[in-house]
Amino acid sequence: MSWLIALCGSFLATMSFGILFNVPRKSLIMGGLAGAFGWMIYVLLARELGVNIVAATLAGAFGVATASQILARFLKMPVTVFSIAGIIPLVPGGMAYDTMRHFIENEYTEGIRLGTITLLLAGSIAFGLIFSGVLTDTFSRRNKPIAKSSSSK
Repeated sequence: MSWLIALCGSFLATMSFGILFNVPRKSLIMGGLAGAFGWMIYVLLARELGVNIVAATLAGAFGVATASQILARFLKMPVTVFSIAGIIPLVPGGMAYDTMRHFIENEYTEGIRLGTITLLLAGSIAFGLIFSGVLTDTFSRRNKPIAKSSSSK
């Protein structure tokens, strides 16, 4: 039952940020599904299978980005309409807050530890988005013929 609550929460969070970012109305539900898809990948890997949270975040971001690529082609919209709001459930905002709180309370060792994890999570989100885009471009260009240049005779 807790996974269902997490799924609904990530769906609503993604849709809410989509509204905040003024995405088109017709893309809100699909964008919410992309965010919920990425969050469920994260939950399945990190909480159920015990995978490292950095790897689970990478997989979740890759899932959001791949779903965003597919939705963008299907609905003829930019990928960012779906991906920007979709990654919000994966962003380690609470951990960033805890990092700053530990530094303010002069607990530098814990602050550095949490800060390092926060940076790794942020990097894994960025890498997941980039990796999905690169793979999508690579596979979509494989099927296109190479155009001959007009200068070669």
